[in-house]
Amino acid sequence: MPTVSIAGTAWPVYKLEALAAGLIIALVLLLITGSPQIAVLAAATAVALRWIVAVARHSARGLY
Repeated sequence: MPTVSIAGTAWPVYKLEALAAGLIIALVLLLITGSPQIAVLAAATAVALRWIVAVARHSARGLY
């Protein structure tokens, strides 16, 4: 599994992708809807789904 070193700690790339996607989704929805509650909930859902899909994909390959 590809990793990126951040402050001496190896982070899986899928975690960074999930965080970046969540930030982008939150900002776009905040601009569109003007509602921070909707933006945060939608971004959290997207991050959680990305994370779960990546973990499931890696576990199916026997990497965990």
